[in-house]
Amino acid sequence: MRVCLASTSPARLMLLRQFGIRPLTLAPDVDEEAVIAAVEAAEERTLAPDEHVLLLARRKAADVAARLHDDIPDFDGIVIGGDSMFELDGEVLGKPYTPENATARWRAMRGRTGVLHSGHAVVRVQPGQPAREVHATAAASVSFVEDVTDAEIEAYVASGEPLHVAGAFTVDSLGGAFISRVDGDPSTVVGMSVSTLRLLVRELGVEWTALWNTVDPSLEGTPAL
Repeated sequence: MRVCLASTSPARLMLLRQFGIRPLTLAPDVDEEAVIAAVEAAEERTLAPDEHVLLLARRKAADVAARLHDDIPDFDGIVIGGDSMFELDGEVLGKPYTPENATARWRAMRGRTGVLHSGHAVVRVQPGQPAREVHATAAASVSFVEDVTDAEIEAYVASGEPLHVAGAFTVDSLGGAFISRVDGDPSTVVGMSVSTLRLLVRELGVEWTALWNTVDPSLEGTPAL
């Protein structure tokens, strides 16, 4: 069973490899801001965080699945798409991108608890068959230590790690020392809930264990089609 991760996120790739899956990775061609803006304009409302991440996960998986169908017609496997965002007191916090934003974010988060929302979409791609897609969201609450100092925040931000991750933190690397509690599937905070993915894969008639140690030497690491 071949597996394609519709993402170039190092965290998501590492997560799948930790669980025995070595996928092909392809970057989806999705303008995330434009997609969200178009849907919110059409529906005349602001999407809730779980709707936001699910919409983007589905669009990413669909884009890559369509390209695989056209460019690798013998591809027989699944495509996994994901998206994440962090919510604190009703405010959605994406990637901070700048040291200033990351620093302000961490000063606001210390001693508090927020929710990491993760959207998942899995598409079954088979030669000569229409694509089948299933999807779901998962959430995990994250509590930050109260005594993280300004000096620790400054050092963490200087590492560069929090600049390009949702919520400005990681749980599986340097940022993990400043997190006191995670309620929910811990892998959700890394980027995807693996337990949720397992359920989605089984909905498509594929056993999770069939994905273990899968690798296509001719395709693994291919940046794009």
